[in-house]
Amino acid sequence: MKWIREKIDAFYAWRKKPSVRLAVTLAAVLVSALVQAYAIQVFVKQAGIISGGFTGLGMLIERLGELQGVNIPLQAVLLLLNIPVALLCCKGISVRFTAFSLVQVALTSFFLQVCSFTPIFTDEFLNVIFGGVVMGASIVIALRGNASTGGTDFIALYVSNKTGRSIWSFVFMGNAVMYCLYGSIFGWKYAGYSIIFQFISTRMISAFHHRYDLVTIQATTARGQEVAGAYIAHFRHGISCVEAIGGYSKKKMYLLNTVLSAYEVSDAVHVMHEADPHIIINILKTEQFVGRFYRAPLE
Repeated sequence: MKWIREKIDAFYAWRKKPSVRLAVTLAAVLVSALVQAYAIQVFVKQAGIISGGFTGLGMLIERLGELQGVNIPLQAVLLLLNIPVALLCCKGISVRFTAFSLVQVALTSFFLQVCSFTPIFTDEFLNVIFGGVVMGASIVIALRGNASTGGTDFIALYVSNKTGRSIWSFVFMGNAVMYCLYGSIFGWKYAGYSIIFQFISTRMISAFHHRYDLVTIQATTARGQEVAGAYIAHFRHGISCVEAIGGYSKKKMYLLNTVLSAYEVSDAVHVMHEADPHIIINILKTEQFVGRFYRAPLE
């Protein structure tokens, strides 16, 4: 058991090294950009739809240019749309996060320019379904690597980091307005397909990105002071400690209760278990929290 705990400690220490975190972010940005470029070429354009956010707006501008006989490269539009928003939101998010997000946008533009992926399906609806899943996956990969795909992601994360609330549903509504404009020009069928595509993509993000979800940890331990002290030393959240009596053992126990972000749970469980290997931990989803809550800034 001691050997296992030492290995877990070593893994957590290794994971927090700046060089490791930098490598993880760079890898996530690279993979995310490649997957996004693949989704656009293989599914989105093949279905005759547009994606959401600034990427979709860029595709709309590109299509409008084609109607007027003007070539407007999507790659250039993506950069021109993202840079001003990034500069406005960088202080509210973080300079590091914004910089890596812009790298993701630049790499996506680069892959769209140099790569030529072969379409898989000829059926429009299959392209819509698979495209929504793959596009959502590209955004999740970037977010899990402490970056984003830019555009409305900057705005959504800026608001979420300030208020602690997710606004991906509002992003979807904004995209729906853009799709209506697209449908009025290029056909309502494609507007409907675009909305379905974006809904699938948004559900992918909601399912796999839980940074702003809150979780309650309820723990039972005989070492209440030691566990609470270890927790406070690692996290900037309060924790309550109540004396109790074990129903079976009849021994004095302590009930600990704390609320933290979902992405901190694995670290918190590790810290508590290290302080008391016999601790019993119950993890509950928190629907609403009233009071002051520390939320770590994006890195």
